[in-house]
Amino acid sequence: MQPLRLPSGHELRPLEESDAEELYLLIDANRARLQRWMGWAEGQTRERTLEFICATRKQSARDGAFQAAIVDEHGIVGVAGFHRVDWANRATSLGYWLGAREEGRGTMTHAVRALVDHAFGQWGLNRVEIRADVENLRSRALAERLGFVYEGTLRQALRLADGFHDDVLYAMLAADWGAVARPGAGA
Repeated sequence: MQPLRLPSGHELRPLEESDAEELYLLIDANRARLQRWMGWAEGQTRERTLEFICATRKQSARDGAFQAAIVDEHGIVGVAGFHRVDWANRATSLGYWLGAREEGRGTMTHAVRALVDHAFGQWGLNRVEIRADVENLRSRALAERLGFVYEGTLRQALRLADGFHDDVLYAMLAADWGAVARPGAGA
């Protein structure tokens, strides 16, 4: 994937190994917030951050899925990307997170919109999913703002430090995307 300029002025670009230290510092500064929703955040180290980037680059070469840095003029402010691509069923799932200072500015809405456009427009996929903890209201609001359809609750689908959590599943179909989310619309 080539870097994408977002309407917010940010850039969405594939993570590089040289991003490891900066990304780790962003994770560390936001660890308390992130670990509430993402099991990997609690034990994330510099080494694991580099391993994650290397693994996502291998995955990108293997099936096209990728994780992208969301960058502004000061550096990386978050990450968004595809967990995997199921080419046989023309489907994928998205994950995302932002540093606290960037929340509430529409940055992630623009990033996820660009990724969904890529999945449907460039790859010709049919389905994109987003899963979020039932209590993660910000993540759920983003999916709903972009017109994703709530398809159900997955009971105890995610294990975090404090136990099992329910996830909600949202999905968007290619046939519905053009009608609900146009680039530059909304925030």
